[in-house]
Amino acid sequence: MLKTVFSAVIRYFRKLDKGLFIAVCGLSALSVVLMYSLVDNGVTSKEPSMYYMQFICLCIGAVIALIMSGLDYHWFTKLWFLYAPAAIGLTLLTFTSLGYQPNASADDKAWLNLGFTTFQPSEVLKIAFIMTFAIHLDKVKDKLNHFVNVMLLCIHGAIPTLIIVLQGDDGTAIVFFVIFACMIFAAGLSWKYIFPVLCALPFAVWFIWEKVMQPHQKRRFVVLFIDDPMSDPEYADIFYQQYWGRLALGSGQLFGKGLHADSYVSVPYVQNDFIFTYVGQCFGFIGCIALVAVLTYVCLKIAADSRIAKDCLGRNICVGVFAMIFIHCVLNIGMVLVVMPVIGVPLPFVSQGGTSMVSMFICIGLVMSVYSHSEKNYRVFYDGK
Repeated sequence: MLKTVFSAVIRYFRKLDKGLFIAVCGLSALSVVLMYSLVDNGVTSKEPSMYYMQFICLCIGAVIALIMSGLDYHWFTKLWFLYAPAAIGLTLLTFTSLGYQPNASADDKAWLNLGFTTFQPSEVLKIAFIMTFAIHLDKVKDKLNHFVNVMLLCIHGAIPTLIIVLQGDDGTAIVFFVIFACMIFAAGLSWKYIFPVLCALPFAVWFIWEKVMQPHQKRRFVVLFIDDPMSDPEYADIFYQQYWGRLALGSGQLFGKGLHADSYVSVPYVQNDFIFTYVGQCFGFIGCIALVAVLTYVCLKIAADSRIAKDCLGRNICVGVFAMIFIHCVLNIGMVLVVMPVIGVPLPFVSQGGTSMVSMFICIGLVMSVYSHSEKNYRVFYDGK
């Protein structure tokens, strides 16, 4: 018995995607350190519970990822009828009196107030969508480019995206769309569908700009092309966070001020969407490049894992997780560098937020499961004898 257990443990660690796990744990540990520094230096008014909760969620997420790595991802997909309705139901609860808007100036009401804490259901919905869409693509893989199947896949992708649009969470809606686009493209969507969509894209952009977007949403894009937005009363309030974020990012210069300095540039909600500015202040340009390098490694490692998946289902899951983390990084860092509008997308594993961190670890656990079970007829906890 003891020999069997020992053998299973050895097989588990041999097949564990150690590089990916260490990278995301390192990013999450950096997040805890940054939260502690923010509170200790008085940069944010948040209580010490902020970094306590971040640390607890890091531990919970890491344990979940390790457990999921040892379980076959096919087992998780079989439970779609449980987590998919639950994720949609929780998200729809944000339209009731349970819906919570932590920032009065925000456009979205995307949280649930549980009394002792807040919870963002869209993070769970991302996981459910990646899993169910991966299953859907796997079911129709041989007839993917049949018109009816393409339409059904588009409806599948539109349901969660439109729910999030109705919430007013534009950033998360873009994340869902990118996940959908990357997964269906990687699954082998024919150019006979892609080319017409590309041709229609300019007209779609025009229609959305003229008929769908609100004036305040348009100003977030227009402000990116104005030479001095802070001198214009119409755009000064919209550009305020990005203005101070850019000053904060540059104030760290090459090597940064360290985690305990005499003064830091104050940026609104720095612990959330603008945490990259605090990385720049503390660790400078070198620290920012190092952080981007680790995030790039995580994305490339997930992409590499998709290439060794033993079936289409595993590959689809990896592509979905890759798309989610990649677009999060692009949008978040783009906001700070003033090449993207402020749309409230956190930096994966680094921004403050327990729901986001745990959900990201769950996604990493799925990728690690695909990696661990990449060999034909292989099970981590079964030696085949």
